[in-house]
Amino acid sequence: MVIGLLALEIFLPYSQSLKDKRKVLNTLRDRVHSRFNAAFAELDYQDKWQRSRIGIVTLNSQKGVVDQVLQKICRDVEENLEGEIILSEFHYF
Repeated sequence: MVIGLLALEIFLPYSQSLKDKRKVLNTLRDRVHSRFNAAFAELDYQDKWQRSRIGIVTLNSQKGVVDQVLQKICRDVEENLEGEIILSEFHYF
C-alpha cells in the first residue's frame, strides 16, 4: 500500500479575513474530495488570512497511480485556486 501526500503552500491575495480564507479552502476541499476522493487538511498558518499550507492525501496499491492522482490534483488546484501556489511537495510512504 502506497500513501501519497501533496503538501501545498498557497498565497491568497484576495482574502481579507479568516472567513474569506475559510470559504476558499472549504470550496477547494469539497472540490478535491468530490473529484479525486482524497483527504484534505490545513497543516499550517491557521491564523494567517492570506497564507495556508494544506495537505492532500490519497492511497493505492500502486505508486504510479498515487503519483498520477496527486499530479492531477496539483494541476486542478493550480487552475482553480483564487490565489497562487508558492510551494508544492510530494511525499510517498
